[in-house]
This record gives sequence, structure tokens and C-alpha cells, in this order.
Amino acid sequence: MMRCLFLRPIPPTILYETPCHHETVHQELLINGVFIGGPCDQSIGKTQHSSPYDGKLVGTAAEAGWSEFTAAIDAAETAFESWQFSTPKTRADLLNRVAFLVRERFTELAELMAEEIGKPITQSEAEVTRLAITFELAAKLALQNHTREIDVSHDSCSKNVRVTATRVPVGPILAIVPYNWPLNLAAHKIAPALAAGNTVVVKTPSMGTLCTLALGRIIHEAGCPDGVVNVLNTVPALAQKAALDPRIKMLSFTGSPQVGWMLKELLPKKRVSLELGGDATAVIAPDSDIDHAIEKLIPGAFAYAGQICISLQHILCHETRYLEFREKFTRATESVQTGNPLDRTVTCGPMISSEAADNAIALIEDAENHGAKLLTGGHRIGNIIEPAVIESPTRQMRIGIEEAFAPLVTIQSYSTDDQAINWINSSQFGIHAALFTQDQARIQTYFNNLETGGLIINNSPSLRFDAMPYGGIKNSGFGREGVANTFHEMTEDKVLVQTEN
Repeated sequence: MMRCLFLRPIPPTILYETPCHHETVHQELLINGVFIGGPCDQSIGKTQHSSPYDGKLVGTAAEAGWSEFTAAIDAAETAFESWQFSTPKTRADLLNRVAFLVRERFTELAELMAEEIGKPITQSEAEVTRLAITFELAAKLALQNHTREIDVSHDSCSKNVRVTATRVPVGPILAIVPYNWPLNLAAHKIAPALAAGNTVVVKTPSMGTLCTLALGRIIHEAGCPDGVVNVLNTVPALAQKAALDPRIKMLSFTGSPQVGWMLKELLPKKRVSLELGGDATAVIAPDSDIDHAIEKLIPGAFAYAGQICISLQHILCHETRYLEFREKFTRATESVQTGNPLDRTVTCGPMISSEAADNAIALIEDAENHGAKLLTGGHRIGNIIEPAVIESPTRQMRIGIEEAFAPLVTIQSYSTDDQAINWINSSQFGIHAALFTQDQARIQTYFNNLETGGLIINNSPSLRFDAMPYGGIKNSGFGREGVANTFHEMTEDKVLVQTEN
């Protein structure tokens, strides 16, 4: 059966009687408040989206050409003329209504995500929960005062002069969303943009398309004015062309370093925010609680098959605790449940594609060929890779150089804190690192010396809260997300200087 999700508000009691994994979904483009490309519309191309777990068709989506893309940019530019002057309450009310509808459609969104991108259902549910929180955080931010007084009293010319600076929106924003968080990372671009008074053109991921288009429909049903949010499924080449369009004032990109840095080179004079790859390391200090560390690190490494940019990729354990840690962590890895992402007991579902699974196997083989030891896992069934532990990596191996984006983790011992810090800093990436210790002096040493965007203490480096600054350095990108930080990236200071008679 073919249907179009969220054509109108559906009472939850009706919605949940027929779970979405029993149906085929079709999603349309949202351009200037109009849905385009229905299942019977032969004037618009369609893309098919299948489950990475079993290959079954999940749904289809309308596909935009350049005429649709440029219409969306036109709509965003026109809508900005009025939306930039909308009241804080208008913006906050819209954002809160979106959060309400997200919670109302919790089950359907989570099941769609589990099917379309293979994210295990409990993790999909967690993302939908965070999705609502992100919009609520933005609603609160919209109501804050974003004008501040500037003290100029040090200057003798400042008598009877009052100076203020107000954060004002930059204009239409192109938001390019990744497949691994097709709802909440879309929200981390859309919600702060709306709170600031910007308009948005969203380019959905090629995998995860149905989810992001579903979010667009929810935003529309929440009463978003025409043209303020436009959501398109299209090919990367057209997104690149749109990024170059002078009507687009900022690019917010989350994805691979290769694509992100290429876009930045093309846009030397345009505001750009890049959230790219990572290879997070956790350090197990000699005073750490090994059992607690393993409890946090197992999901940090293997949730969603490691397809998260702050997934745990490397572990360094102090030599005095290494043998104990090695045995316990390997045994815990072997207990990680893999399989159907709709099974609530599953932690590690499928890789997003057969190509991604091929790459994971190639990383393991390269490590073994260069002297590393595979302690457990690494077997493949379809797109599922059994969680793998690789001992004694080096920075000359692919897994020591590249972002794995797979359920693979390396372990090795270290002797000194300097050695551990140097390992982390030798990476081309730098988003999060983790340290397990009770020693405050050691915490400060790592915090002061690590070349990363954040340090997580006694928890997985994959820990992230939607309100905190988030982002990396080096090849991991620049700029910061987190609702308030993204708001700042998407606005600029406008100064008012008033002289009183």
C-alpha cells in the first residue's frame, strides 16, 4: 500500500494501529508551502529507498531538479523579507508546535528511521526524543533578548552616546543533512535558523531522505509560513550549484571531510559551518573503574554500527590495567546484539550500504596485514558486521588514519599520559575524546593539552547534549553546533549608535 505520511494531523490512536513498517511510504518535496511530486505525478522524478537490513522497499520520494531547487531558493529569499521581522513569540510558538507534533508522531518517526537507515529502534526513539528537545531549546532561545549594551565610557567622545549590538539573521541558509541523524541533525540546522529569523532550504541525505522529508511535513503542519522552510531530495551536484547561488547567504554542512572541504574551497567569501568526521579515542587511566568504563564504551563504540562521527574508534588503557581491560572488553563486545533494527534487543544493526560494509571489512584486513590482531568479531552477514576489537593499531594503518564509521574499535596499552595525549593529537581529526579517571589534576592536563573540540570524563566520547557546543578542529571541520552556538553562527552583530541631545 502506498501512502503519503502526515498529509494532515492524524490522531495517535489511529496512527499507531498500523505501524509504518507494514506500509510503503511516499514523501514529497516542500517548496514555498506546497508539496510537489506525489506518487502519481509523472513530471517529477522519484527515488527508491530500501532497508539496509533486508533490502525491502521502505518507500519512494520525489526528486528535485534544478527548476525545483531554484524555486525553493526563490521562496526562501522572498519569505526572508518578512520572516526576519517576525516577533520572538511567533518564532517560539512555531518551534513549540513542531516539538508537540514530533512527540505526537513519536512511534511513526522512530519506526521509519529504523527501517530506512537501519538505526536500532531504541536508538531511533532516542533521536526522536532529542528532536523534540532541539526545537524546544530553540523556542526558548527565540524568546531571549539578543541585544546587548556596549560599554564605551572609556572614550571621552562617548558622552551622551549609547551603543548596542543586536544579533540579526544572515538570510537564506542552505542546510545539507547527513544520513545518520536525518531528523535531529536536520533540526540542529532548521530550529536555530528559525529562532534567529532566517529561512532555510534543506537538502536531504540520499539515504535518510524519507525521514527528513517527513520532518519537513511536520514543520509545515505546525503552521510554518510559506517559503520559510523548504525541503528537497536531490543529487549532490545540484546542492553544490545551490551553495554557489548568491541568494544563499550561508552553508551549514554535516557530512564527509572530502565533500565538506571541497565546498568550503568553492565558497571562500560565504559563511560556512562544517561538521565532519572523527575517530574518537578513550583513555582508561590507572585509577579508573574498569567495569564502569566498559559499560559506557560498548554502546559508544557499537551503537548504530559505529556510524556516528563521535563513535568510539580507539581505546588506550594504562599498562597496569590492560590485561584486565582487554579480557573484559572483548567478552562484553561478544555479547553485543546484532540484527534486525526493529528488534528492541539489538544494539548494532546493519551498515547503511553494502559499500560501507565492504569498507569495514577492508579496514580489518588492512590492520591484520600490517600486524594488528583481530581479537573478536569482524564477520559479515549481509550488511551486518559483527562488532570487532582490533589490538595494537598504528597510525600507519588505515584504521589508525581514517574514520572507520563502522563497529570497529582498536585497543592498546600506554605508559604515560604524554604518550596517550600524543596518540590523540596525532590524529587528523579532533571532535571528542574521553578520559576515565578520578584525578582532577590529570583531567586538567588532558583538557589543556588535547587538540579536540571536547573532553568527556568517565563516559563515552559519543556523549552529546543538544544544548552544549559541539564541533571539531583540524579535519573535523570548524564552527560549532548546539542550538545556541548554531544561532550565533547564523546571525551577525548589527550595531546601533545613538547620541542623545
